[in-house]
This record gives sequence, structure tokens and C-alpha cells, in this order.
Amino acid sequence: MTGFAGLLRSNRNYRYTWIGQVVSEVGDHYNNIAVFSLVLANTRSGLVVAGILLARGFAVMLGGPIAGVLLDRMDRKRLMITSDLVRAVIALLFIFGIPAGRTGLLYLLSGCLMFASPFFTSGRAAILPSIASKDELHTANSLTQLTQWTTLVIGAFLGGTSVAGFGYTLAFAFNAFSFLFSALCIWQLRGPRGFRSGRDTLTESHVVRPWHEYTEGLRYMRATPLILGVGLVGVGWATGGGAAQILFSIFGEVVFQRGPAGIGVIWGCAGIGLVCGALFANYIGKRIQFETYKRVISLCYVVHGGSYVLFSQAPTFAGALFFIALSRAAVAVSSVLNTGQLLRHVSNDFRGRVFSTIETWTWATMMVSMAIAGLLSDHVSPRMIGLGAGVLSSTTAIFWGWGNLSGKLPEPALAGVEPQEVEVHGDPTI
Repeated sequence: MTGFAGLLRSNRNYRYTWIGQVVSEVGDHYNNIAVFSLVLANTRSGLVVAGILLARGFAVMLGGPIAGVLLDRMDRKRLMITSDLVRAVIALLFIFGIPAGRTGLLYLLSGCLMFASPFFTSGRAAILPSIASKDELHTANSLTQLTQWTTLVIGAFLGGTSVAGFGYTLAFAFNAFSFLFSALCIWQLRGPRGFRSGRDTLTESHVVRPWHEYTEGLRYMRATPLILGVGLVGVGWATGGGAAQILFSIFGEVVFQRGPAGIGVIWGCAGIGLVCGALFANYIGKRIQFETYKRVISLCYVVHGGSYVLFSQAPTFAGALFFIALSRAAVAVSSVLNTGQLLRHVSNDFRGRVFSTIETWTWATMMVSMAIAGLLSDHVSPRMIGLGAGVLSSTTAIFWGWGNLSGKLPEPALAGVEPQEVEVHGDPTI
């Protein structure tokens, strides 16, 4: 924890980014709890929850490729600020979707909100090596993801309590304020070389053929098996993870009959697991060898899938909370370690496209998973859907393990940072 405090104390740019992240992401979870609780209260249908999530996923699929190209073409800082300002307006408009009978407006606004999100989330990942020094990069990556999940805990617990006690308007208003606050923080970032990619110029074909530029990023990923493998890990998780987004609300509201507060508690305990996993990953990330890292990823998805199965079958609310926390802890370890590898090995010229592509792939798979879970939710027990989701997610371990054992995941050359700038801990191959 002293490393986190030292980073925030000494690195001005990261400190502003982190402060904005805290407020913005707490607001995000206020929105999530409010929207999911609102549609369930008005419709009592898991299919409608699935529809909201599908609208979000479809929007990310559309926005991700565009965001990736623009983030590698334009000033990333300005795009992030624009994303925040647009999302602030959209978040405030959710207030008009509160009355019963306006579920269609919630679909539209959810999609618009998520369309703008990759411009910020992928942008933040892309600028991280620009605002963190060689000695700070691993700690900055760990703290960014730890904060993401800590705000999940805070936002879920406070969001559930606030919605139950003060209604939906406050939640949506706070979400809008959080985006404005984040934009102000990102505006404070300063860099001697700005926040563009390493490309000095754009060719005419890049300007008029953005799809060509995006597919260039796909070819870059395919040429580096580890980067492609990390992207496919997200796909593997999402096969069951999409269903999980729906089931959290259904288990809190329907299975355990705890209302909005129950939804918030489930999301909050999932966040606690993510926080614990991120802390563990931060500890081991500097100490394990590359080959050990790959074995840890396989183990993570065995634990994740198995724990989610146990969550879905838990007879008590307390048991369900324990297993969902354990499941998410395993996901967090995988996420921190995988993102660390991307930050070290992805060229600055392609960073926006790589991170946005992985986000797009993950959401696309989640859409399929959510659609299936939503269609089944009115006909099949939520516990059976959860069982299937856990089994699907755990298969990620099989495919990653096969790739590792067959030698298809060698460590690529360092590209995300200069080789002479990498802090070496233990094994010199890391």
C-alpha cells in the first residue's frame, strides 16, 4: 500500500487521473444499480434487464472500433474530456426515464452512454505508460484496476442504499456530476509531448479509410500471439460473464428477495473480491516469471468458473456472497496480470486500437451471453442459468492452458515501454 501512496504523492498526472476515476466510477455504479432496479421494479422481467445490457453492449461494439482509431490518431486527452462531457448530459437525461412506461427511453440512453465510454476507458489505458514512469507502471496499472473495483464496492453499496432511501433521481444526478468532475481532472493533465500516439503523420489512406486503419490493428494483434491470447481471455470470460450481469440483479431482487439493497450487496461483495484479487496480483506481479504468469491465468479461470457455479447453487444469501467474492477475486488477478503484459508489449502506435478491440470483443460476447440468459430467464431457473454460465467461463482455462503447453504463447519483444526502461524483478525475461 505504501507504493500506491507514494505514486499518488509524487506523480501529479496520475493523481488527477486517479481522483477523477474514483468519483466517476462511483457515479457509474449509482447508475447501474438505479437502472437495473428501476426496470425490475417496473417490469419484473429479467428479459428487460437483458435488453438494457444488450443495448449497452451493442453500443460498445459500434463505438469501440471508432474510439480505437481516433485514440491512435488524435489527442487522447481531448477525446477523454469530450467523452466525459457527453456522458454527463446523457446521465442527466436518465431522470426522464423514471416514470413507468418509459423503459424504451432507458434502452436508448443506456446505449448512448456506453457508445461514448470506450473513448474514455480505452483512452485511459492508452495514456497510462505516458503518465507513469518505468518504476511506476506496474503499480499504476494495479492501482487503476484496484480503484475500479473499490469504487464498485462503494458505488454498489451506496447506490443500492441511496436508491432504496432517496429514489432514482439522486442517483442519476450524481452520475452526471461525476462525469463533469472527471473531465475537470483530465483537463489538468500535462505532458511535454502531449497525449498523442507515436505516429508523426497520417497518410491519406488513413484519413479517408479508417476501417483500413482498424484492420491494421487487428493484424498487429494476430501477429503477436500473446496479445491475441489476452484478448481471447476476455472473450472466454464473457461467455458466462454476460449472463452474470443479469443474474446479479435477478438473484438480489427475485431469488433472495432483497430488493435494490440486495442487488447492491451482491455487486458490492463482487467488488470486494475484485479488490482482494487486485491486491494479490499487485504483490505477485513483480515477482513471478513469465511462465508462471501463464500458469496462474489458467488457475484463475478454474477458480472463477467453479466459484460461480457454487454461487449459483448457494442455498443462503451469505453463501452466495462468499462465492461471488471468490469468483471475482480470481478474475481480478487475471485482469491485472494480463493488462500488465499488454502495457509492456503493445506499441504506443497501436495501444488505442488494441485496448478498444479487446473491449469490443468482450462486449460482443457478453451480448450473446446476455441475450441467451435473458431469453431463458422467464422460462428456466436462475440457478440453472448460473450453473451454465460458470461452466462456460471456466473453459477459458482449458484453451489458455492448451495454448501455453503447446508453446503458442511465447513472450513477445518489449514494445509498450523501452527495454532499457523496464524495472527488472527476479527473472530477467520478465
